[in-house]
Amino acid sequence: MRIAISTGGGDAPGLNAVIRAAVLSARSRGWDVLGSKRGFAGLLGDDEIIPLTTDSVRGIMAHGGTILRTTNRGSPFAYPVLQPDGSYKEIDRSDEIIENARNLGIDALISIGGDGSLSIAQQLVRKGMRIVGVPKTIDNDVAGTVMTFGFDTAVNTAIEAIDKLHTTAESHDRVMVLEVMGRDAGFIALYAGVAGTADVILVPEIPWSMDLVCEKIRSRDAAGRRFSIVVVAEGATLPNGEVGIIGESLPGQLRRVGGVAETIAREIQVRTGKETRSMVLGHLQRGGSPTGYDRLLSTRFGGAAVEAVEAGKWGHMVALQSPHIVTVPIDEVLREPKRVEPDHDIVRTARAVGISFGDRGV
Repeated sequence: MRIAISTGGGDAPGLNAVIRAAVLSARSRGWDVLGSKRGFAGLLGDDEIIPLTTDSVRGIMAHGGTILRTTNRGSPFAYPVLQPDGSYKEIDRSDEIIENARNLGIDALISIGGDGSLSIAQQLVRKGMRIVGVPKTIDNDVAGTVMTFGFDTAVNTAIEAIDKLHTTAESHDRVMVLEVMGRDAGFIALYAGVAGTADVILVPEIPWSMDLVCEKIRSRDAAGRRFSIVVVAEGATLPNGEVGIIGESLPGQLRRVGGVAETIAREIQVRTGKETRSMVLGHLQRGGSPTGYDRLLSTRFGGAAVEAVEAGKWGHMVALQSPHIVTVPIDEVLREPKRVEPDHDIVRTARAVGISFGDRGV
């Protein structure tokens, strides 16, 4: 058996741990393993295909990033090609991937990625390619799995930031607005906000109003708590329906969202008269060494992916359904996106301990 591994989409702590576990599990079976650089680019001939051995994955467990590198643009079904006039034209290059994989003697592919990569993988499966998926996103927004690797590390990075903002906010009687990642799902904001004892949490799934955010801040002032911490997901829609946009995306990429923290901070200061500062945590959440939880989950996923290949579970994704690792059809995973449910027990607990979501609650 010869398998290939690719990592696509945004990077996440734990990618190298998945690669390591998959390579070691495959090598223990006597299989050959290849790595496709920059997602599917290697299989398209636009980057390298490299051999992955026990030596090449030695010592990478604790390293952030991915030794295969990654990209969040360039779907083989809509691949952007630069034209002479400077514009881009999208073409379907999926048949090239299948042909190149066949020429390389690749029997199966382990595709590590989020919704975008899993969608591409499923389209390739329909065209006859043998693929097993591994869910990867710091946003924890892939359905079918309780947790994705990288999420725990991102949450802990955000908690550390909240802890540090607490001390400076209290010293100066300020309001601090921290923006964390979460384009469509507010899991990082929710988990970090509750664990970091934020006063206000704003997520894309729960409509909120500036009046109620400021009401919470004023009520804390009246109670002698003259500082407040607001945690907001980058994709949280502003009350006027707008979403922060921080610049043009490259061809083939999703639009870049963010910057809502500055808008919210400015409005809070105007309405309450309190000095308010904002901070965007940004890509710090993607970097660094994975937590112990993410290292373990990544290793379990890598090993389970090889088991799924051995069992011929094509078009399936490995998933955590506590306490077990199982496989789930990718079609089911993509059927409905995973989002924070407004009546989630963590949301209810947050409300019970006094955290505001910028709404009247239930």
